[in-house]
Parts: sequence; structure tokens; C-alpha cells
Amino acid sequence: MAADIGQISQLLNATLDPAQHRKAEAALKQESAKPHYSLALLNIVNSESLPLNTRLSAALAFKNFIRLNYVDEEGNYKLPQDEVATIKERLIGLMIASPSNIQSQLGDAISVIADSDFWRRWETLTQDLVSRFSTTDPKPNIGVLEVAHSIFSRWRPLFRTDELYMEINHVIETFGQPFVQLLVATDAKITENASDKAALHGWFETLDLQIKIIYDMSCHDIPPIFDENLGSISELLHKYLVYNNPLLQTDDEAETSIVDTTKANICELLQLLTTKYDEDFSKYCKPFITSAWDLLSNVGTETKYDTLVSKALQFLTGVAKTKDHSELFNNEDVLNQIVSKVVIPNVTLRESDEEMFEDEPIEFIRRDLEGSDSDSRRKAATDFLRELQAKFEGPVTTVVSTYINQYLSQGATDWKAKDTAIYLFLSIAVKGAVTASMGAKTVNPLVNVLEFFEQRIASDLVGDVHPISKVDAIKYLYTFRSQLSREQWKQAFGPLVQNLNSDNYVVYTYAAITVERVLFLVDDNGSPVFPRTEIEPFAKDLLDHLFKLIEKDTNPAKLQENEFLMRCVMRILIVIKDGAQPLIDSVLTHLILITNVMKQNPSNPRFYYYHFEAIGALVRHCAANSATTFNQKLWEPFHQILMEDVSEFMPYVFQVLAQLLESSPADTISDNYKSLLEPLLNTELWKTRGNVPACTRLLSALVPKTGKAVVENGKIEPILGIFQMLLSGKKSELYAFDVLDSLVKSFEPTVINQYFTTILQLIYTKLQGSPSESLKLRFARFFHLVSARLEAGYGADYFIGQSDQVDANAFKSLYPAFVLQETPKVVRPVDRKLAVISFTKILCDSERFGKEFAKGWGNTCRFFLDLLANPPTVSSTGGDELIAEADVDDIGFGMSFTALNTCKPLARDDFPHIVNVVTWVKEYMVAANQRHHGAVERCIGERLTPEQQQAITKYIN
Repeated sequence: MAADIGQISQLLNATLDPAQHRKAEAALKQESAKPHYSLALLNIVNSESLPLNTRLSAALAFKNFIRLNYVDEEGNYKLPQDEVATIKERLIGLMIASPSNIQSQLGDAISVIADSDFWRRWETLTQDLVSRFSTTDPKPNIGVLEVAHSIFSRWRPLFRTDELYMEINHVIETFGQPFVQLLVATDAKITENASDKAALHGWFETLDLQIKIIYDMSCHDIPPIFDENLGSISELLHKYLVYNNPLLQTDDEAETSIVDTTKANICELLQLLTTKYDEDFSKYCKPFITSAWDLLSNVGTETKYDTLVSKALQFLTGVAKTKDHSELFNNEDVLNQIVSKVVIPNVTLRESDEEMFEDEPIEFIRRDLEGSDSDSRRKAATDFLRELQAKFEGPVTTVVSTYINQYLSQGATDWKAKDTAIYLFLSIAVKGAVTASMGAKTVNPLVNVLEFFEQRIASDLVGDVHPISKVDAIKYLYTFRSQLSREQWKQAFGPLVQNLNSDNYVVYTYAAITVERVLFLVDDNGSPVFPRTEIEPFAKDLLDHLFKLIEKDTNPAKLQENEFLMRCVMRILIVIKDGAQPLIDSVLTHLILITNVMKQNPSNPRFYYYHFEAIGALVRHCAANSATTFNQKLWEPFHQILMEDVSEFMPYVFQVLAQLLESSPADTISDNYKSLLEPLLNTELWKTRGNVPACTRLLSALVPKTGKAVVENGKIEPILGIFQMLLSGKKSELYAFDVLDSLVKSFEPTVINQYFTTILQLIYTKLQGSPSESLKLRFARFFHLVSARLEAGYGADYFIGQSDQVDANAFKSLYPAFVLQETPKVVRPVDRKLAVISFTKILCDSERFGKEFAKGWGNTCRFFLDLLANPPTVSSTGGDELIAEADVDDIGFGMSFTALNTCKPLARDDFPHIVNVVTWVKEYMVAANQRHHGAVERCIGERLTPEQQQAITKYIN
């Protein structure tokens, strides 16, 4: 039954209503399984009789549908061929004809399709685009160039490959010449329509997109067609860098004009030409330096110019890096002018910054900390100054220090002047990048960071000053946190924590940010600057206060707005470990309350990531002694999340439940977990890629703990069905072995005998292709697990017997290539230990190796001796001491899976009772030799070289 347009339109409208959106999304998911759903969405987008909102929702739904359903992991189409062809036929024209907000969604969809199909499976695309260029009407050009830019901009972050260069060359050949002709026509049309506002605006939009595309096409190498015309392209760029027309100016202080947007993109392109193609571009560069300088000296402080100013500064930063042009700045008078006319005006707080501080505090913090999409003037001016300082450290420090002292003396009565002084000091004191983990690692040797803090800033931490002065003081500590010694931090920590009590949002948030980073800080020996013993005494008060701040507003969006507070909660719980035991009831109550509010409308992925890390930390360190409490308190909210299908939280819930299972003593595992098996084995759940690692993690933890229920309820086959599904995908094949390992560890062969041959057949088929290195290693580890579990009824002979049923020669060909060759590459001590145990049992107890595989026995012995030359030692803690920090900015929220560090599975030692591997090997070999009446010694005498005999004798005598 084909998808129904009327029904889909109603559901799309319902998704816009918070009361109905979950239900509507679930119904849309069902619709999406029907034939031609994607085309139905395009029909809705195209229908001018429907409200714009509905059409926009359809465009968004189309983009998301394409992202998930266009191709599989191998790049094969998941949609029927005719549907793919129709989408490609209609999409470009539809996008060009659509309003701009719909255009951007369809542009993203085209970009996704291009990712898999352009250019080999969509060779006609560039010709199709070029055929729609118009020299009389800018509107189709804007649509066509939007599409082109959405495809070509994919090249910017990519590394060079032959395939990428073939794609770029294909574009240059088919698109380059007509594109340059359109550029010339656009320039003529702008001149011709100088007094026609509407036409002028359209042609300027066309020009702006062309500038972006010149960047896209030049981001790896400058195309010959641009290289040949570099002189005239430079003239054109310069003409529009200094272009002005009152018709296109905007009255609103915040609304950027199309001319300024174009100028900003010209500056971005100039930066690329200067830094990457300096040899070619150098001779054209000088007029741009003068014009950028004039622009910066004369532009207003209104926010509408922010992007232009920061891009112009970035261009000059690029100029300062070059050999030819940087000397222009090497002069105290010039540096003086730079600081007074460009740097200071752009680092001075403006009224709009103060308004943001008051009215949008969280936006102020994010922009201040991370920069943002609209690059801040402050950051760009600082980067320019730092680049100059890297080249001319002495003169820059001298010039800027004069201004710092001037503003500090004004700062006695004017907090804004002091703010400028501090910002200037930060600009010249830091060398290199300020890292997220350590702050400023190296500082300018010509200034004294600690003295400046003590004399000029420390008093603001505790004094009654303007909130921005407080933030400056806290931010100073945040920036130079690595420069303070342990003793200095002990003095500064108390005053810093006091600022959590501020009633100003930015002040208490900055305090939380800095407390969290200081708790993360380690000294040169890797020891924490603040060990848990120093944090535990006031952890309760800190946590109570942070929860009070988070829960101040119980509106779901408001509650999860401030991820920095939740990150601080997480860090305290990670630091104090099982010191949180006395606080469990109170902390869990807060965390569950927050969970229940958030799930109504999950809106800030960073916040809920930190929130589940906090729960994970509590579970990891305290479940061993409080399993019952966790089971009672967490089950209900977690069960609700699963019942209500809150997809954003499910992978986190699975990971926390797995951690709880593994951390809880066996007698505390509640029956609730058994009820998870059924829904967890529903294959639909595993089709969402982001669920796979978390579901695998939970299933692998569940099987050993609920083994009896698994067998009694006939769940072995469905579990193996999941194994088979995971093994078939390139991105999920390793997870298949996690599931398989849990079965082998949990059950004796009698339970899985009837399936084992099929399991091996599936694995062997997979190994026959071109298996990845990681797959080969996982197979070797799986073999060792089966081989080492001899006492449970497995062992090498069991493995060989099952292999024979697949193919009489299967084992002979696979063992040398995939077990012996891969074992030396195994890195983790627990896996190396497993391999030693497996090899020992093969050499001592395998009848098949003893009788049939004499050469294999000798080869195994050689690899066995190599492993023992550096015997593996497994630490008793299982490596749980340090929970590595994930940089959340690198975490792909949304589609993909985000691992919780606090719930990462430990490298489990399958033979913890074997403490000293070498001692165990000796005892085992001596006993086996007696058991088999000297057979092991006979094999050593007959099958090994004299050197090998000498090496192994010490283990058997």
C-alpha cells in the first residue's frame, strides 16, 4: 500500500504540537515503511496549496528519511531503483523553485545523496546544474549555486585521496567554464542594476554564492581555470571588497546586509589564497591588505558587522603568517596603530555584549568559551594579536603593555576599562592554544601571570564588584589553571567555590565551569591536583547547591539549558568515587527528578550526556554496596523511558543498566532484568545504528546474569539471530563477537552444540572476503576463548571437530592465517593472557594437534614461547582507576552512538584465579606431562628445534 499524502500531511502538522509529537512521529515511522514515502514527501513540499509550515516539515522529514534510508553501510541503495531515479530527476528543480527555508533542507538532502552518488552514480548532476544558469534572472542561479555549494563544500575538511581529486576534476571540467562565464555576467548585472534594489539584491546573492564556490573549488588545489584568470578574479574580489551602495544597506543594527556578507566571504577566500597559494597570489595581495585595514579602521561597532570584522581580521592573521608580507607589521608605530585602531575597539565590551550578558546569559557563556558560528570580534582580534606576537614577541608585548597599564589606571573607577585591560593581558600572556583539558600550557616569558593575578585580579574574586569583573577574575583562573601550583590552588579554590553562591547566572556558571576543570586537572606526574580526600568533605554541599541551581526552573527546556552545571555534578561524582555512598539517596532523587522532567522534551544533548555520565559514575562506584537501592530507584524511570520510546535516552539507559548488572553482586539481580530480554531481542531496536553498541553492551551483560531464564524461555536462537544480523554489517561485525563471547562464557557446549557449526560457517564466510584487521583479531580472540575453556567442555578439539563439519580443510587453512599470525598483534594484557592459556592447553591436551597436526603443534609452540618471552600481567583493578575524558565537542550527538565513559566495559579477565601466568604454565605442563605419560616431552623432543627445546624445558622440568 503506497504512502498517503493527506495522512502524512496531518501527521507532519501533529509533530509540531508538543502534546502530540511523539505519537505523530511513531505513526510517521510506520508510514515511512510504505512504498514511495519519499516521493509523497516531495509532493507535499511541492504543493503550494498546503501551508508553508507543513511543506517545511515535509522537507525536514525528507532530509531525515534520506539520511537514514538512502544507502546502507556498503553504499548500496536501500530504496528501489525507480524511486532513486525519480528523486534525482525532481529534486534540483524543486529546490530551485522552493522558498529559502525549504531550500536549505532540500540542499542538505542533496548533499547526503551526493555523498554516496556523486559523481560516479550521478554524472549528469553538474551538467544539469549548468543548464539552469541564467544571465537574465538571478533566482534560478541562487537555487543552482546553493545546490552546487552544498555538494562542493563537502570537500573542505577532507584529506587528499585519488577518488576525491577525480571528483574535483570532474567538476572543474564540467562546471568550471560556465561558472566563470556566469561570474562575469553577474559582475555586469550588478553594475547594470546599480539603482534597482530588488535586482541588485538578487545578483549580489548570486555573487556571494559564487565566492563560496570559488573557495570550495580551490580548497585543495587552485583549478587551472582560476589560476589562468587569477589577475582578473583578484580585480573582481577587490572591487567588491570596497563596494558600497546605499540601496543595500540595512537600518537594523543586527541585520547584516548582503554586501557585508559577501565582503566577509571575500575575506575568507583571501585568507585561503594567502595561506595556501601565497606564491601565486602574493603579487596581488597588497591592495587587499590596505583595503582590509581601512575597512577595520572605519567599520562601526554594531553586531551586524561582527562576521565581516572577524573574517577581515582572520585574513590579516593569514597575512601575518606569510614571509613576504608579515614584515609590514614589524614596526612599533604600525603595531601601535594596530592595537589602538583595530585590536582595542574589537576587544572592548559593547552595549550589545552587556545586553547578551543580562538577557541571554547561556549564549554569552557559550560564545565566550567556545566561539560560535558568528565568530566573535574579540576572538579574531586576539588571534591576530597572538600571531603578531609569535613573530615579534618583544615589540608587541611592549606596545600592548603600555595600553594595559593605561586601562588599569582608568579601571580603578571604571570596570569596563579594567575588563579591556584584562582581555589585552590574556591576549598577550597566552602562547599557543588554550586547550579544553589544561587551559594555557605555555605563557609569554615577558609577563608575570601569577603576579598580575595577585595584584590586579584576586581581590575581584571575593570583592563587591560588577558581575562582569567577577567573571573576568574567574575566567583568568580558568585560563591559567595549569600555571598555578597545588599550594596556590589550595588558596584560590575556596574563593572560587564561593562564587557558586552568586545570584548572577554567568558568575555562578563560570564558577561551575572552572571548578569542574580544576577537579579534572592533573600535575606532571598524572596525579590529580585535588585528590578525592580533599573534595569529599564538602562534596555534599557542592552537589546540593548545583542541583538547586539546575532545578530552579522546572520547564524541560530551561532545566536542561545549562550543561556546565551538570558537567560539574558529573565531575564531582567521578572524583569522589565510592565516597558518594552516604549521598546516594539524595543524589539519585535529584538525578531521577531531572530525568523525568527532561524526557518530556529532550532538547540539549550535552546536558543529558553529562547527566547520564553522572548516573553512570554513581552506579559504577557504588552499586557493589547499594545494588538494591539502585534497582528500586532507577527501574521505574528507566522502564518508562523504554516504554515511551524516548529514543534520545535509550542508548544511555542501556549502558547504565549494563553497568548496574556488572557492578551488582549476583544475589541482588532483580527479576526486572529478565523482563528486558524479550524487548531487547526485538530486531527493530537493532536497526537504529545508534542503538547497536548500547544494546550489545546490555545483552552481553544480561546473558551471563540471567542464563537460566535464557535457556528456559528458548532465547538462545533469537540471541544468535542478533549475532548473525550484527555479523552481516561492516560497522557492526565486531559487536557480533561480544554477543558470541557472552554465550560461550555463560553456557556449556550442550546448550549451543546444535548451533556451533552454523556459527563457524557464518564467521568463515566473513573471513573469506577481505576481512578488516580488527575482525581477524576478534576471531583469534574468540578461538582462544573456546580453546581455553577446556574444563567447561570446549577446547581446541571441540573447535576443530565443529570446523570439520563446515569443511574438512577449514581449520587447517584458517588456524595458521587467522590464529597464529594474528595472536602476536593482540595488545590488551587480558587477551594476551587468554592466548597463553589457550596455547598451553593446545600443547598439553589437544589430541588432534598431538596426532594430526605435528607441524601445527611446533608452530604453536614457537608463538607460545614468543608470548612467554614477555609474559602478560593483568592488574587486579582491571584498569578502573582513570576514567578517560571524552571531549564532548568531538562526540557526534544525534544519529550516532555516544559512549558513556563511566559505563565503558572493563577488559574482563576470564581466568582471574590464574595470578602468575608463568607459574601456572609450569604447573600445568608438568601435570599434563604426567597425565599423558610423558607425551608432552616426547612431542618436544620430536617436533622442536634444539633452541626451542632448550627454551621450553624450563617450563616442564
